[in-house]
Amino acid sequence: MAGQSAQQAPQLGAVRWWLISVAALIAIMVLVGGATRLTESGLSIVEWKPVTGALPPLDDTQWAQAFEGYKAIPQYRELNAGMSLSEFKTIFWWEWSHRLLGRVIGAVYLLPFLFFLWRGVLGAELKRRLWLIFGLGGLQGAVGWWMVASGLSQRVEVSQYRLATHLVLALLIFAAVMWTLRRLTDRPQPPAPSRLKITAMALLALTFVQLYFGALVAGLRAGRVFNTWPDIDGSFIPSAARLWFEDPWWRNLFDNTLTVQFEHRMTAYALLALALVHAIDTVRSRAGAAVIGGAWWLVAAIMLQATLGVLTLLRQVPIDLALTHQAVAIAVLTLAVFQAERLAGRRVEHGGPKLVVPAGQPG
Repeated sequence: MAGQSAQQAPQLGAVRWWLISVAALIAIMVLVGGATRLTESGLSIVEWKPVTGALPPLDDTQWAQAFEGYKAIPQYRELNAGMSLSEFKTIFWWEWSHRLLGRVIGAVYLLPFLFFLWRGVLGAELKRRLWLIFGLGGLQGAVGWWMVASGLSQRVEVSQYRLATHLVLALLIFAAVMWTLRRLTDRPQPPAPSRLKITAMALLALTFVQLYFGALVAGLRAGRVFNTWPDIDGSFIPSAARLWFEDPWWRNLFDNTLTVQFEHRMTAYALLALALVHAIDTVRSRAGAAVIGGAWWLVAAIMLQATLGVLTLLRQVPIDLALTHQAVAIAVLTLAVFQAERLAGRRVEHGGPKLVVPAGQPG
């Protein structure tokens, strides 16, 4: 048994580095996607060609064809009429880079995964989790085109619903990779009351809710209006008539720029408050250095994220601040995943099949 564990250690080390690489690429892709949105580049490629689309236009004729395709959609006619070919190339390269990263992530994930399967490095539970992540990655590609398609015929931009789905699914995949990575490390389970586990999971869930609202803000360009803080539309809590004027009422949660920005603000306050309660409770419960430290790191990251959010709003969403705000959101999610996993009941996901010794026989 000891010899087998020693033999598996380097192989599991390779699995860890593979997952770290995948997570890093996903984080980069999310940021490139944010830049693509901020530069209004997401509709510059009007076809979905999973294989041949990996190559950009290679000559003047192909560039002209790509530009003509863009000229046929409403965004060009209503927002960018008269755009030069040089200006088109700028937005094209952002969207092409975003799609290329998606293809790279697919290859970086699948090829080592198949290799580890062939070598028998992965245990049954780990294989199931990794196949699920692979399936989510394939779904993400389809969701990305579903999002782009929403802006090609009757709109000048993509649907904020589909944009939010696309972003949250990307971050769900990122979180699943990070959770799986943590589960590969054999650590003692810290003694902690069940309420800490509940609040850690609640923090993770609320982080995803906040990320969804942030995507709606981006999709509606709601950060370019109501650029005051702490007041919004003249008061800390806007009037109900302004928050709920659309019918049916629930559409305001997704379509009303005031309501969407307000719910994003309020969720940020709730997230910070819950993180503080959780951190104080870890200290009072003497939950251990790792749990206490993880809780306070999460509080610090949320406070930094909130500060960046306010600055981004007050300065009307400059691209540098907006991308920094998005990068710190990924850091908040990472810390929330770590804290939830640290406190969750765990069974370490070791590698390949283990030697089972029949009862009564020396091992």
